Amino acid sequence: MGIPDPGSYELTVLLGLAVAFYMAWNLGANDAANPTDTAVGAGALSLRKAILLFVVFAILGALLEGYRVIKTIGKGVVKDLDPVMALSAGLAAGIWVTIATRKGLPVSTTHSAVGAVLGVGLTREYLENVNESIDWGVVVKVVMSWITSPIGAILLAILLYNVLKFIEAKFLASRNADKFFRYLLIFNLAFSAYAFGANDVGNATGVYVTAVSSITGMPDDNTMRLLALWGGLGIALGALIWGYRVIMTVGFKITKLDYVSGAAAELSNALIVYLFTRLAMPVSTTHASVSSVIGVGIAKGKGLKGIDKWTVLIILAGWLATVPVAAGLASLIYTLLYFI
Repeated sequence: MGIPDPGSYELTVLLGLAVAFYMAWNLGANDAANPTDTAVGAGALSLRKAILLFVVFAILGALLEGYRVIKTIGKGVVKDLDPVMALSAGLAAGIWVTIATRKGLPVSTTHSAVGAVLGVGLTREYLENVNESIDWGVVVKVVMSWITSPIGAILLAILLYNVLKFIEAKFLASRNADKFFRYLLIFNLAFSAYAFGANDVGNATGVYVTAVSSITGMPDDNTMRLLALWGGLGIALGALIWGYRVIMTVGFKITKLDYVSGAAAELSNALIVYLFTRLAMPVSTTHASVSSVIGVGIAKGKGLKGIDKWTVLIILAGWLATVPVAAGLASLIYTLLYFI
């Protein structure tokens, strides 16, 4: 197996960047729900206005801070990803997210991307009989973020909901409360979209840092910023075309949202995602968002009766399937390309 000449190498990288744009499109289509679902579900904004606001701030987050997580995925999980590995991982992750989005199922694009990268890394070790291509220390840190972020999001959402209800009862008249929490919810959408763009753009483009830098000769920092812009554009397109599918699931089917519960859930989501972004860890914005909505549902209903348990179970099944499915698809694609 191999790239026979520099021209073929560059062609593979270009194909990979096209796949990266496809993955970014999927990010926008599936994950546009994460910052917008509560605003739409609570009736604070129309679907169209919420998606447009998401697009603006997601691109801003990708450009200003997207390089943080791009560095972790591109040069952390698997050492020295070659273009064929990157192409295989990106295509596999994109296929799974497309299937899920078509069904209106909110799945983790972070899990899809990291699972796919692990799949090609393990397959290369098997096919080439090599070891230590995967940095398991980084993998452990990433997995820990997947466990802690949903738990943290649920607990923080419950806390914030109770704090906001206290503020509403003690300091705000009924009419002023509606206006205050509506604007707070819109602000939280913008903050959450920024955090999303900063964290999730790496899922689409992070695996191409090494390959693009080797062709252009640019420093990795400049390469990461260009990749963030490329991914940001794909995210915007996906959100505008298909974003409504998952928004309907999370915004309306888990629990009934109002301005207060929506504001609490969105602020919880944004704070969790931004915290992990500052730590350069690719947290699942989907897990943070859905868990925050579950949290306010539990707070409102004083327990599990405040959420639609069947919808939550279906979502959890999709979450559990994501890593093995993405890894398996990536392994299959990489094996086929390896022997071509």
